[in-house]
Amino acid sequence: MPMTEQATGAHHPQPRPRSGGQHSAPEQVTGAQSLIRSLEEVGADTVFGIPGGAILPAYDPLMDSTRVRHVLVRHEQGAGHAAEGYALATGKVGVCMATSGPGATNLVTPIANAHMDSVPLVAITGQVASASIGTDAFQEADIVGITMPITKHNFLVTKAEDIPRVIAQAFHIASTGRPGPVLVDIAKDALQAKTTFSWPPTMDLPGYRPVTKPHAKQIREAAKLITQARRPVLYVGGGVLKAKATAELKVLAELTGAPVTTTLMALGAFPDDHPQHLGMPGMHGSVAAVTALQKADLIVALGARFDDRVTGKLDSFAPFAKIVHADIDPAEIGKNRAADVPIVGDAREVIADLIQAVQKEHSEGHQGDYSMWWNDLNRWRETYPLGYDQPGDGSLSPQQVIERIGKLAPEGTIFAAGVGQHQMWAAHFIEYDKPGTWLNSGGAGTMGYAVPAAMGAKAGAPERAVWAIDGDGCFQMTNQELTTCALNNIPIKVAVINNGALGMVRQWQTLFYNQRYSNTVLHSGPDDVNPEARGTRVPDFVKLSEAMGCYAIRCESPDDLDKVIEEANSINDRPVVVDFIVHEDAMVWPMVAAGTSNDEIMAARDVRPDFGDNEDD
Repeated sequence: MPMTEQATGAHHPQPRPRSGGQHSAPEQVTGAQSLIRSLEEVGADTVFGIPGGAILPAYDPLMDSTRVRHVLVRHEQGAGHAAEGYALATGKVGVCMATSGPGATNLVTPIANAHMDSVPLVAITGQVASASIGTDAFQEADIVGITMPITKHNFLVTKAEDIPRVIAQAFHIASTGRPGPVLVDIAKDALQAKTTFSWPPTMDLPGYRPVTKPHAKQIREAAKLITQARRPVLYVGGGVLKAKATAELKVLAELTGAPVTTTLMALGAFPDDHPQHLGMPGMHGSVAAVTALQKADLIVALGARFDDRVTGKLDSFAPFAKIVHADIDPAEIGKNRAADVPIVGDAREVIADLIQAVQKEHSEGHQGDYSMWWNDLNRWRETYPLGYDQPGDGSLSPQQVIERIGKLAPEGTIFAAGVGQHQMWAAHFIEYDKPGTWLNSGGAGTMGYAVPAAMGAKAGAPERAVWAIDGDGCFQMTNQELTTCALNNIPIKVAVINNGALGMVRQWQTLFYNQRYSNTVLHSGPDDVNPEARGTRVPDFVKLSEAMGCYAIRCESPDDLDKVIEEANSINDRPVVVDFIVHEDAMVWPMVAAGTSNDEIMAARDVRPDFGDNEDD
């Protein structure tokens, strides 16, 4: 049932005002003014949204705020993904705002995305007047009920006096424990009513107590297993980035000497160029990373959730391995794979304690010998490196395009990817050596994520370059936010990897559907519909981008590649879009077909790795 004032949660220190720490004296305001004041006090400096009838009362005092910048987006989905990008680039809670009904339901996709990827997000929606709730009033939708499965928590506010407390609680819940989205749905009459405002409010979250400190006994057990193992792997997930534990991770890895794999959500948590880094595991992971997990006798999972894209066919995953699983969310531990040593806690505290416990094991003469293991790992890494073939017809290779963007990008560039082939190539061929440099939709796989997420990241970190690596399919879902970027001085750069098709779906059709390309061609219609249009570019992304206030370039030749990328990097007074026309038959390798065992990984088309005599040891 929808929750109004109650939330499951714990007693925590009260949120403090940003200035001085003193309680503000009660004053008469509207609920809408109370909302904006509350956002100011919790430190929200940027809100992405679109006004509409039910939320309109909040937009009037927002106009007078000197501490909250509102970015008027062109679609509510863009507001949600922009808030995600802002949160990931800044480490703060992202905020988006929409009106009732379709405004609120357009936020469902980014809310679900933030829930899957543990992004701290507060979505504020207007609701019809409280007396009309449940009557199917104009622009009414039960957004609390709709989003209950995809939020960490949500609130329905029908009284103006509850607004400061609910906003404080929403930000606290979103940003603590396992981060996630919180929805605050506010009835229009609560925004219009008179109330008193004072800060800070008293928070009351009696059941919400995230465990951050790991159990010492479990830590000792994990350290023993690490020093006893012959084939350990550190399996690192996005939780390590959320916990800001990358420095600790590097110490632990170098202390143990164990190989490290970083999931798609954890790229940048461990330097790509570190000798102990095997790359990304999973369906399109490196041969060395996938095989290391399969052959391991111990997997130490840190802030990872044994996602199906990593494990492949679950009952065949890592058959020889004991599992140490550390996660701040106890619901993840044992959900997909039973843990021999479960550890509930914040990744930073877990890793810090593990370092001490391993050091103690070493001081007592217990040290793992992984030399034979590294012989195998290095052989796999050298025999099956990531790579790609150049097209024989002289056209652009999409992998080369993305690789060169990464090489020529300024220091500290943030890369945001859509979903599909270009996402996997961006994961493979750009080096991520620092945290907070890679944004993507991992769990939900949301096409259209890149442009608005890049917009939010640039709004939150204007001093950093931001490249969106997008496909031509993804780009056509949310490119309207380029208008938002152009009008709000948010100069992102967008690489459209344009192969004229829904590339990843086309790859599956090539491999599994006898090259029957049903509804994956984007640049033309069926042969019997307007055949004169075949071969034309519809839409023309250069013209489209120019119409939205961007600088746009097209690149079709490898000879022009570096020159075009450098031109894009040199323009910083408006958004830049580069339409890279690439070969349509390029594929993402390695690959584990969906539903099959990771043992069946293919290094390239028709190339199955040979693991020699060690396959079953």
